[in-house]
Amino acid sequence: MAKIKRIVLAAYKADDEGNMVEAFEPKQMPTEERAVREGKSLASQYDGIIAWTRDADPDIGEYGPPTIIFQHGDIPDMG
Repeated sequence: MAKIKRIVLAAYKADDEGNMVEAFEPKQMPTEERAVREGKSLASQYDGIIAWTRDADPDIGEYGPPTIIFQHGDIPDMG
């Protein structure tokens, strides 16, 4: 299979200790534009929002580094 581009949107909220935890399971998005648009619309509802892309070849388990296309608020370290 050829390489594909994964586009992901994730939201975070602070728990009782102030740690950032996932607000919902990260969502695969159809386009970068849709990920940015949805990220902007969710920004006021969560403590942190991030959308990123990465090239992937799932057949061999190879994933490139993430490229952030939208970020708002606090997010945990992606490393």
